[in-house]
Amino acid sequence: MATTAAVETGPTHAVVSRPNMASVGTIVWLSSELMFFAGLFAMYFSIRSVVPEQWVTGPEKLNVPFSAVNTLVLVITPSGAGSVSGRPSSSSRAAPAACCRLKQWGMREWYALTYLFGAVFVAGQVYEYASLVHEGLKISTDGYGSVFYLTTGFHGLHVTGGLIAFLLIIGRSFAARRFGHAEATGAIVTSYYWHFVDVVWIGLFATIYLLQ
Repeated sequence: MATTAAVETGPTHAVVSRPNMASVGTIVWLSSELMFFAGLFAMYFSIRSVVPEQWVTGPEKLNVPFSAVNTLVLVITPSGAGSVSGRPSSSSRAAPAACCRLKQWGMREWYALTYLFGAVFVAGQVYEYASLVHEGLKISTDGYGSVFYLTTGFHGLHVTGGLIAFLLIIGRSFAARRFGHAEATGAIVTSYYWHFVDVVWIGLFATIYLLQ
């Protein structure tokens, strides 16, 4: 007499796909930064609505062509290529590629170039501040001067923070024996932050220099 053996199987559990905590943390952090700059924009338009006469003489002191070139220097920084090259598959080379071979560049080369462009932008902003102070536009001059220096100054601090992050990522790539997942995550998060800084400055430039 044939017997049929029952095959017992344990309870099946659905595989839970958890989001990357670094990505979640980056989104939350950038969201808080977005709210911070939204407050600066609100301050700018609020003061402008209260004392619109200060927006008649204040913007005349701005050097729009110079600021446009400085803006171009910031937004053309190759951070997009840097975010791709920041992955382990293309940043694990021991030595940097030749400067003339862009297709062989890795994270170090792209981030070094991005750092250079960002440093030029900050230097241009400092030069602009010195010129405006010489022309009599200071943070204590009036409401326009206050909001101008506060909005652009806080953005400049964020750019400086991004430059420091680039230096740390580049230094970490040299110090680490192997550029693994943790190092790549830091590089990609830094690139996302730099994209955010670019977008915020485009909004600031359009509001302060073009919307006069």
